Amino acid sequence: MIPSILGKWQQPAGQAFAGLWFQFNCDGTFQAGYPEMGITSSGTYQAQEGLIEMDQTQHTLGLTGHFDGRYSIEGNMLILNLADLGTPRSDSLEGRNRRLYQKVSE
Repeated sequence: MIPSILGKWQQPAGQAFAGLWFQFNCDGTFQAGYPEMGITSSGTYQAQEGLIEMDQTQHTLGLTGHFDGRYSIEGNMLILNLADLGTPRSDSLEGRNRRLYQKVSE
């Protein structure tokens, strides 16, 4: 069983978008922010057994739509591999969209 994705997760230094964060809420909504560029986004998600689907309905730059991905949680680290908008989910957690996030709050 994969631990809960609930809470706030942030990319640490050394990642492609250090500072980018996601907040996954128990009601199936999420918020995200990338303060370095003044970007915010939000929408709904479903996460189960290592698979995640996100419907981004708000984004500062208009990047909205459906994203499929895979995730794993190891300790206080979230490994997230989201496919590009409108493309199929990867077969694994590896690949160019693989990102690490550190848990910063529940």
